[in-house]
Amino acid sequence: MLAKRIIPCLDVDKGRVVKGKKFTDIQDVADPVELAKRYNQDGADELVFYDITASNENRDIFIDIVEKVAAEIAIPFTVGGGIRTIEDIHRVLRAGADKVSINSAAVRHPALITEAARKFGSQCIVLSIDAQQTTKNYWQVYINGGRKQASLDAIDWAKQGEALGAGELVLNAINTDGEKNGYDLDLIQAIASTVNIPIVASGGAGKKEHFAEVLQAGYADAALAASVFHYSEIPIPALKDYLDKQGIPVRRDNDETSDF
Repeated sequence: MLAKRIIPCLDVDKGRVVKGKKFTDIQDVADPVELAKRYNQDGADELVFYDITASNENRDIFIDIVEKVAAEIAIPFTVGGGIRTIEDIHRVLRAGADKVSINSAAVRHPALITEAARKFGSQCIVLSIDAQQTTKNYWQVYINGGRKQASLDAIDWAKQGEALGAGELVLNAINTDGEKNGYDLDLIQAIASTVNIPIVASGGAGKKEHFAEVLQAGYADAALAASVFHYSEIPIPALKDYLDKQGIPVRRDNDETSDF
């Protein structure tokens, strides 16, 4: 089994890292550059940056903040939010991102995934899916930061995204976001059984056991979380020690090779 990845997430609004529950009740947390430096030092495997209101406000991403964060870290860096065109993707990669996450624009124009993968390589094109469970075994796709329902089934959209050329999926479960009761394991397993590209689980981490659950074989390849890291409720080094003891392979600071 390849090493599993631990990924802090910076949800950014108006230049500040924020956090909410189920995509609402947004609260200010910290400066994104300072948090990024801390996670780089703490042994995070990657970092994700989402400009959470760019798509809904139909504006460009805060490229200056992306540049500042990229300058302070040495780990892979994924950026998303307000990315609508090939030029947007190119601009974010020039600013220092290693991967670009697309969500709303991909739903509206699926060919963007294919065009981007051909131009920049599938390895740096991430399809982010915001999904909310509406009935048993059915998850509806949402866009515009969870504000607008799309006429898509999350499992079907994940399969289509892979076929179009996405190199990775980020699955954001709206039902569990910020609740700290665990990841949506049913959603993760359902999609993991139908795609062959890496899956990053997002939404619901509250304790170390939740990471162990979602990173077991047949589920996610990486676990993304925000508040438990932002507020130092679960230090990343302690989390990796715990996962290692559970038999889940993780990258350590002294690893000479990387599965990235």
